[in-house]
Amino acid sequence: MSGTLFTLTFAVAAPFWALMILLPNWAVTARIIRSPLIVAPVVAIYAILVLPALGELLPVVASPTLDGVRELLSGADGAAAAWAHMIAFDLFVGRWAWLDSREREIPALVMAPVLVLTILLGPLGLAAYLAVRPRWAPSPATRDPDPHRLG
Repeated sequence: MSGTLFTLTFAVAAPFWALMILLPNWAVTARIIRSPLIVAPVVAIYAILVLPALGELLPVVASPTLDGVRELLSGADGAAAAWAHMIAFDLFVGRWAWLDSREREIPALVMAPVLVLTILLGPLGLAAYLAVRPRWAPSPATRDPDPHRLG
C-alpha cells in the first residue's frame, strides 16, 4: 500500500503545480490556487501513512536522533510518509510564493524556474523566491490589508 500512496502523492499535487507554472494568468488558476485546501489530498495521504504508526513515530520526533530518524525513514511506509510530508509543504510554499508573486506582479517567466526548483528541492526554491521577491513591491491594487495573512 505504501508504494501506491507514494506514487499517488505527487500525482494529486502535480495538477496544481501545472496550473501555477503553465497557466499562471488563467483566471481559473487563481481561483483554484487561492484555496489552501489544495494541499488536502496530500495531507490525507500523509495521515493514512502516519496515524497508524503514531505510537512509533511520536517518541522519535519528540526526541530526535540521527539513528532514530534514519530507522523511522528506512522502511517503505516511512519513506512514503516523508515524501508526502515534503510534497505537502513544498506545495504550500509554492502556493504562497505564487500568490505573493501575483500581488507583486512578478513575471511568470521569472516564477516558472522558481516553482520548478521548489518542486524539486523545496527549501532552495523558497530561498530563490525570497531572493527574487524584494525586487518587486506589491501592487497597490492587490495589496492585502492584513500582511500576516497566509492566503
